[in-house]
Amino acid sequence: MSKKQIYYSDKYNDEDFEYRHVVLPKQLSKLVPSSHLMTEEEWRGLGVQQSQGWIHYMIHKPGRKPWTKLIG
Repeated sequence: MSKKQIYYSDKYNDEDFEYRHVVLPKQLSKLVPSSHLMTEEEWRGLGVQQSQGWIHYMIHKPGRKPWTKLIG
């Protein structure tokens, strides 16, 4: 993955929701707040492209890929 490339997983779902993982380049991930889940305006400001209505629902704790953000 290029340093400037944002990776989007395939969509998957359960009985209620549709999900996808978005992996940000390390440099871009430094701009992600750790204090709260991002609003749609915030994650769009980072360059994440999704159709309207997607919600940032989880902060991934640091580990193997600490810059992974989950949007559903």
